[in-house]
Amino acid sequence: MTHSSHARGNIVAFLGILALSALTMVWLFWHYPVKTLIATVAVLAALGVSARLARSVESDSAAEMDRSERSV
Repeated sequence: MTHSSHARGNIVAFLGILALSALTMVWLFWHYPVKTLIATVAVLAALGVSARLARSVESDSAAEMDRSERSV
């Protein structure tokens, strides 16, 4: 019983944070459309660049791992 109520609390907290984030974004876009648009594009671009960097670092480390396993 305690475990399910804890999980339910986590879900409610997650939905609350999600709703607050969405309302904040709508409010910002309503009051400052150009600045919000520029900031949104910048954040999404940064996330895209970091995802590409993570992918390249991951593939490099996987290649190094393969080479070290072969030498053992």
